[in-house]
This record gives sequence, structure tokens and C-alpha cells, in this order.
Amino acid sequence: MHRTLFAALAAGLVLSPIHAQQDRVARGERDFRVCAPCHSLEPDRNMTGPSLAGLWGRKAGSLPSFERYSDALKSSGIVWDDRSLDGWLTDPDRMVLDNEMPFNGIKNPQDRADLLAFLKEATKPGAAPQRTAQAPMGGMGGMMGGDRDPSLKNLEPARHVKAITYCRDTYRVTTADGKTRSFWERNLRFRTDSSKDGPEKGAPAIMPAGMMGDRAGVIFSGPEEIKMIAPKC
Repeated sequence: MHRTLFAALAAGLVLSPIHAQQDRVARGERDFRVCAPCHSLEPDRNMTGPSLAGLWGRKAGSLPSFERYSDALKSSGIVWDDRSLDGWLTDPDRMVLDNEMPFNGIKNPQDRADLLAFLKEATKPGAAPQRTAQAPMGGMGGMMGGDRDPSLKNLEPARHVKAITYCRDTYRVTTADGKTRSFWERNLRFRTDSSKDGPEKGAPAIMPAGMMGDRAGVIFSGPEEIKMIAPKC
């Protein structure tokens, strides 16, 4: 009886740190949802901010596939590890003056520890992408969320833009299904996506944006295609 009780207690002591770490990682995964609209966990899938894959041991501002680092971060000399990332998550403006990350920091030490526990697991080489952590933001048709945007290859006719005309304050977008929609000039955005999920050359896509159905974004494979917009009244 005593041996059984002792064995159970010993097993509990061994498993307790493991369970505690699992709890931290789970809490950190939930916390990462506020980071997901700007940062991917997939290698070289850059968004507003750089991919976080392989983050530990990487020099700040050094991911070759990311083009938008601030000069301040590139010249900081920081190497990302537990200590430097904790400082960055606490107050990035204090750690690197004139950095361009729009983030005020996480003041609660436990929240930072949870997030770092998750990131350390999710960003190590070979880690599976954490889809559940990258929840999309509502109301933008997938245009702004951290979840993977839909592929713009092989578009359905209603998404395949064939012509765009402009008259005074109005754009008219004609799609491959033969329909034409009118947009106030402030409600139509033009974007490019040169990634493997972007549209084929000569086949820009139109995607909904906003909650009222009056806004959209036209996505081209490159900036040279924007010249297809024709003045016509």
C-alpha cells in the first residue's frame, strides 16, 4: 500500500513540470493570436512583419527574405534568445529606439513567459505550422488575418478581373463572369502579391473587404499590371 502510494507521488512529481510546461505553451498559443495578423510561423512566409520560424539564435533584422526591417533594428546587434526576446516583448521602443514595430509591449511577466514558451516550440526548425494560433481577424474577408490567405491561382470567374475603368471618382471593375461593379475611389484598394499564392500574370483578382459589401481589393501579380486601369467615362 505504502509502496503504491509512494510510486504514485513520485510519478506525479516527475510529470508535474511537464504538465506545467504544456500549460505554459497552451496559454502562449492563445496569446499568440494577437501577434498572428502580422507574423507567420512558417519559414519565409512574411507578412507585415517577418516570419518567426527559426527565431532563436537569429540576429535581429537579418532574415534574407524580409525587406522591411528598420535601420535601427538591423544595426542593433541583437541576437534573439530568451533574454533578448523577453526584453523586446516588454518594451520594444525602449530596447531599440526608432524601431518600426507598432507594438507597445506586454507588461505582465507571466504572459511574456507563456508566449515565449509557445514561440520556442513553434519556431524551432522542423516544427509544424500552428494553424490554430493564427486566427483571422473578422470582417475583412481573410485579407488582414494571420491565417493563410486563399490561393489566387485558378480564380473563379467572379474573382478574375478582366478590365478596370476610371471616371471621375468611380472605378468600374469587370470580371470574367461578365459582371461590372462600381466602387467609390476610396473604397477600392490596389495591391500586389508576387508570392506563390498570388494571381497569375494577366489575371488580377478581386477580393471583398469590409463588412458592408462596398469595399474590395484588386490584387495584381506585380506593379506593372496596374497600368491596365483605363480612364473611360
